[in-house]
Amino acid sequence: MTDHKDLATRFEAVRTYSEKLCKPLEIEDYTPQSAVFASPPKWHLAHTTWFYEEFILKPHCPDYKLFDDQFSFLFNSYYNAIGDRISRQSRGLLSRPSVEKVYEYRQYVTDKVLESPQLFEDPDKASLIELGINHEEQHQELLITDLKYTLSKNPLYPVYKDNFSLVEQPETADGWLTMQEGLYKIGFEKPGFCYDNELDRHQVYLQDYLISKKLVTVREYLEFMEDGGYSRFDLWLDEGWAWVQQNNVNAPLYWYRKGENWLNYTLSGLVPVVESAPMAHVNFYEASAYATWAGKRLPTEFEWEAAAGKLQWGTRWEWTNSAYLPYPGFQQADGAIGEYNGKFMINQMVLRGASLATSEGHSRVSYRNFFQPEHRWQLTGIRLAQ
Repeated sequence: MTDHKDLATRFEAVRTYSEKLCKPLEIEDYTPQSAVFASPPKWHLAHTTWFYEEFILKPHCPDYKLFDDQFSFLFNSYYNAIGDRISRQSRGLLSRPSVEKVYEYRQYVTDKVLESPQLFEDPDKASLIELGINHEEQHQELLITDLKYTLSKNPLYPVYKDNFSLVEQPETADGWLTMQEGLYKIGFEKPGFCYDNELDRHQVYLQDYLISKKLVTVREYLEFMEDGGYSRFDLWLDEGWAWVQQNNVNAPLYWYRKGENWLNYTLSGLVPVVESAPMAHVNFYEASAYATWAGKRLPTEFEWEAAAGKLQWGTRWEWTNSAYLPYPGFQQADGAIGEYNGKFMINQMVLRGASLATSEGHSRVSYRNFFQPEHRWQLTGIRLAQ
């Protein structure tokens, strides 16, 4: 069982880090929303606070008084069991409450949690705080990637923070890892925290396969592009080819052509692409097309997990060729908490690993990230298998 003092320290740390991520922002950066999928920083700060208020303070602290009884409508994300909520595409219209008021809300809820030691000492309540911490860590990465998408729409290509590009570190691994056929255990191995979608731990049978020790680099992806990668229908899944045509796609997200050179918008501004770096911001369709062009394929999530202990990972979320589906023995919790993962197990693909935007210690070998195949605003890359 987690030590309650350690849990309180981690709770304070995660609350502080979310605000640290916002220190470089101008006040005008907190509110704009550039797409339905990209929420504003102010909303992330408030929503993560609402989570503790709604799931921990309200049900478990009888004397707790709401900071503002309208905030549940404004900052509920997708929990139908909680009640009505503002439409997702309208989060950027919330010029009120002010940024100052949101920070007051954060401090109020943080203080109330810390003033309630029983929340940390009771195992059931402590597990909810643990969930809240991990939930906020997820939103820390989303805050960064959503902000990048919004800033990229500004023709000034603004700098969020110097030396914070997250995409320029070179790939140093090389070669292939040979994996033998057999039974492999998949899923979270206790003790510790995991999400319900990582359970139950079970066995899968895998054939012999090879998995690349390295991620596909910018240089390799440029070769795919120069060989007509975005104009050859034979490389693409049908749905992916329709996406290319409908959106006139000819390059990865955030890439801009200047003469003979490609530039890349990063959180440190517009810079030349770094050919030795792993690819980032490609969607499942692009990853699949590249793999086909290279004469290889994407690994399944089970192949990825079986090999993960022998691989370097953590710089990019890696697309797998696995649909996001429940494991044998998966059980969805009762009430609103049960809406956290289970209801999204349709029309999404699994990503494994972590990225340079992932909060430290948040991910693990059994962690299952998931997005729709067309999305590429996350720090997503490509690892091949054969």
